Amino acid sequence: MDNVLATNIALCIIAAWVVAVICQFVRLPLLLAYLAAGFTIGPQGFKAITNVHDIQTISEIGLALLLFMVGLEIDLKKMLSAGRVITLTALVQIGGGTLLGWLVFDLLGPAQNGLGALYLAVAAAMSSTVLIVKILYDQRELESLAGRISLGVLVLQDVAIILFLALQPSLKNPALLPLVKAFGSVMLLLSVAFLASRSVLPPIFKLIARLPELVLVGAIAWCFAMAGFAAYLHLSSAIGALVAGVMISTFPYTLDIVARVTSLRDFFVTLFFVSLGMAIPLPTWSGILWTLCFCAFLIVSRFATIFPVLYSLRQGYRVSLFSTINLCQVSELSLVLLALGRASGDVSEKIIGIAAMAFALLAVGSTYASLDNSRLLQLFSPWLNRLGLRDLDHTSFFHRSDDPRRRICLLGFSGTASSLLAEIHREKPGLFAEIMVVDFNPTVYHRLRQMGIRAAYGDISQRDVLQHASVQHAEIIICSLPNTILKGTNNLKLLRQLRELNPAAVIIVHAELLADVPALYAAGASYVTAPRLLEAADLMHAIEAAENKLLAEKRSTQTAFLADRSEVIP
Repeated sequence: MDNVLATNIALCIIAAWVVAVICQFVRLPLLLAYLAAGFTIGPQGFKAITNVHDIQTISEIGLALLLFMVGLEIDLKKMLSAGRVITLTALVQIGGGTLLGWLVFDLLGPAQNGLGALYLAVAAAMSSTVLIVKILYDQRELESLAGRISLGVLVLQDVAIILFLALQPSLKNPALLPLVKAFGSVMLLLSVAFLASRSVLPPIFKLIARLPELVLVGAIAWCFAMAGFAAYLHLSSAIGALVAGVMISTFPYTLDIVARVTSLRDFFVTLFFVSLGMAIPLPTWSGILWTLCFCAFLIVSRFATIFPVLYSLRQGYRVSLFSTINLCQVSELSLVLLALGRASGDVSEKIIGIAAMAFALLAVGSTYASLDNSRLLQLFSPWLNRLGLRDLDHTSFFHRSDDPRRRICLLGFSGTASSLLAEIHREKPGLFAEIMVVDFNPTVYHRLRQMGIRAAYGDISQRDVLQHASVQHAEIIICSLPNTILKGTNNLKLLRQLRELNPAAVIIVHAELLADVPALYAAGASYVTAPRLLEAADLMHAIEAAENKLLAEKRSTQTAFLADRSEVIP
């Protein structure tokens, strides 16, 4: 038996690795590879593994470690200080999406009963943290407004998952007394975890902090202790592991724990998702049809519960649409949730298969949609206008005067532009009345208006936006955005367009690569900034200060300089 188990584990890992390598070449998510590997070697595939019970038992360790890591990465301070826009969007999306899903799936299927429909509805309401963070990171949009809204909604979705997991064992018998007992058990679990994390664990971790191996073992012991305590209270052990992570997420050792647990977690999580892949039934026309229906419902429900909220909060086409597209997929935790439902007999194998295939399909589709979101914006904008939904630049939200012309025009607003305004405020505050900023961030717009600076809403890659901002009359035009942040254009294309509109202006653009500088000058740039050269000079000064034992003095000077600055983007 032991040899069979070891062989099965080896087959799972080898199959996962082979399929993952293939998926990397075609840029598909790793989780999709693990599901495909499980299906391939499982009972529905080549039948290399027919008894999946042992693999599923071991993969439960991966589930506990996965949720423990999720808990470690939940920032309670950010969660509690979630902005109004994020909070309202998340509440409508989670609540509205779950309610719509419950009604639709209970009425039309494929769930066999209302409880199965509820599981499927909650699963459909959750989005994939792994996929979204990866996409936003690759596109360098983690700090964009749409990126921050997407991540904020994801954090609140994690809270919703915690609440559902807490109630999950009592869903079969939703009487008042069992629910009260379940709530009491949850409160007891949270109380014990909180007290232990505030009074017992800190001195222990401080004592063993110099021995990284003991910190790792202690963190894992804490994870499984809370998982076991949750099971003792007749709660899901998964909720115990999640709470264990949340309670020590603020410890100074968290980064080290995450770094060390990651490799161990990845091994067991791989087994978990491979085992889920084994549970996927052989595709049938009925299963494919239900998968497509599930995907269609998820996309429609996202557009129905996210876009209208963000639009009504005056976030504009771009932020509203991009945030909606970012969240159009199934969460990996949805598969975890359905697996728990299957273990308790509430969810059928058919639902697991539909959700897994939908996860794969939407993972691919949402990835490509997010990468091409600018083109989708151009496609949807005319239809939104026909429906009477005007973008921010067409409403009274952006006040215009009779003379919008300004001598200096800043195209796009990033950290560099923010620091430039701070320098102007310090050196030549009178220039504020001569500056126009063009950007599509409503938050930036509000802050600029408060400072008395004129701002225009729009995408600087669009010619009509540039004309509306009167760049043809500006004397100095500055674009401080690198090509990696510009969407739908680059500095060279933008420069050529600006030269057509305003041949006489002084135009300053940005270059990430030194090789781009000659081409920009040849295209008509008056000056090209290369921030890497300035950063290199600053680093050189830091090295010289360190060699002369003056680095502390240099740091103090920098700290005093920063203390007096107030920027639009801190």
